[in-house]
Amino acid sequence: MPELYRGQLTVEAEEAHHLMTGLNFGDAASQDIRGAVLHLKQGSNVSQKVGITGFCMGGALTLLSLCATPEADAGVVWYGCPPLEYVDATKIKVPLLGHWATQDEFFPITTVDALEGQLREAGVNFEFHRYLAHHAFANETAVGPGRIVATQFDPVWAQRAWDRTFGFLGKWLG
Repeated sequence: MPELYRGQLTVEAEEAHHLMTGLNFGDAASQDIRGAVLHLKQGSNVSQKVGITGFCMGGALTLLSLCATPEADAGVVWYGCPPLEYVDATKIKVPLLGHWATQDEFFPITTVDALEGQLREAGVNFEFHRYLAHHAFANETAVGPGRIVATQFDPVWAQRAWDRTFGFLGKWLG
């Protein structure tokens, strides 16, 4: 996992938000994440396959990274999408799996519909699944007091998404 924040850490929500909004997503995708993929590919086995995955912001970075990292072998997005004008679907050359929450207040399902159209038009090999759930449905900490109101862990949908993810990664990464 690449270090996108150059060693800066925080446990404070406000500071975390500040770090996230200050992140250069283009550089993170095209330099940091691509660099990590290249590093892994140059590892002990030249035929090693590498996938990219992420949740929320990491999901958005996964899409951007797949556009900038032809060396990747597959990608899995968990309920996160950048503004669609930044997604050049014609550059995505690997299989893509996406998990989306139909009740997501951060990433509306209409955006996912539009993304699907872009991917289909570009001939991308993708498989999207929609879950009757809220944002962060696979995040076990999105439960009870202290959670972000628009998030909610759903153990049934989370397990279904994980099963699909492991099957997908097994198929494409071996």
